[in-house]
Amino acid sequence: MNQQQGYLERGYAFPTKRYCQVLSLKDNPALIAEYRRIHGAAESWAEIREGICSVGILEMEIYISGSQAFMIVETPLEFEWDKAMEQLAHLPRQQEWEDYVSRFQQCAPGSTSGQKWKLMERIFYLYE
Repeated sequence: MNQQQGYLERGYAFPTKRYCQVLSLKDNPALIAEYRRIHGAAESWAEIREGICSVGILEMEIYISGSQAFMIVETPLEFEWDKAMEQLAHLPRQQEWEDYVSRFQQCAPGSTSGQKWKLMERIFYLYE
């Protein structure tokens, strides 16, 4: 599937919620191409993927448009965002990963994922 065809969504047998976040990348085509590459299945670090799951995140997707990255995080209803981000920040290799990807991102050195990615406010929902 692709942006023109849409993307499949995983269904769950229980209610979930989602968080949406945005992050600005450095406006450099070579860096953005490298950022895309290192997030591919062949290059992303297994420890980071495992850590994301270990804090209770069910699914995480990153989309990109120009130098803007957009993340969707799906979780169970009882998920506590701040608690999970604190846990994630202290997992093995997490800060190493954050430092590694920070060269692509507009962020302060040493920032955690929870500090870099900014939660977005939903302003429209078709079904309300």
